[in-house]
Amino acid sequence: MIVTLVVLCEVGFWVLLAAGLALRYLARMPRTGAAVLLMEPLLEVVLLVVTVLDLRNGAQADWKHGLAAVYIGFTVAYGHYLIRWADGQFAYRFAGGPKPPGPGYDRARAVYEWKLWLRTVVAAAVAAGLLQAAIQYVGDGDTASLRMWQTGVARAVAIHGLIALTYTIWPKKQKQPKQPKQPENGEREPERYGSGDGAGDRPRTLTKP
Repeated sequence: MIVTLVVLCEVGFWVLLAAGLALRYLARMPRTGAAVLLMEPLLEVVLLVVTVLDLRNGAQADWKHGLAAVYIGFTVAYGHYLIRWADGQFAYRFAGGPKPPGPGYDRARAVYEWKLWLRTVVAAAVAAGLLQAAIQYVGDGDTASLRMWQTGVARAVAIHGLIALTYTIWPKKQKQPKQPKQPENGEREPERYGSGDGAGDRPRTLTKP
């Protein structure tokens, strides 16, 4: 049941996001679209309540409850970011809005990656907190799977931090446009046939001299 609810929450997130943006830009109903987007956090509240009730009714804590905690942590940290990203892309493609800026290069790209890492830290902190609350609630029961999820989110923070560090050590450079090839030894490039008006030009067509 918990896994099904997690899947439904993920599908519901994107359905509400698409519906809210369509109402905002295509149907020209910004207030209605904003109201639909504000319904996004309700999905996580429903998931949290159902997970707590499942544990209270005697269900043994396992990986499914850990998955719910991690999903809630991810949406808390990245939910607003994803909505803002999708809003910019939708406005640009369907409403004539400005093209959203990219992550950039050099130092700007490194800063961008570290900001994403901070979101991962927040997601891991929320997930770990919920998992710890579940562990304390279960008490003497089997909580090995919940602790495994705690280790997993800590590992995710470390891996993401290493990825962000690579952009600091080896900054991403912007590709330079290719320069036209210059003739060697100062020689002029031969003129293309039909490019001038002189008598020595080749005919431009097969029928006209």
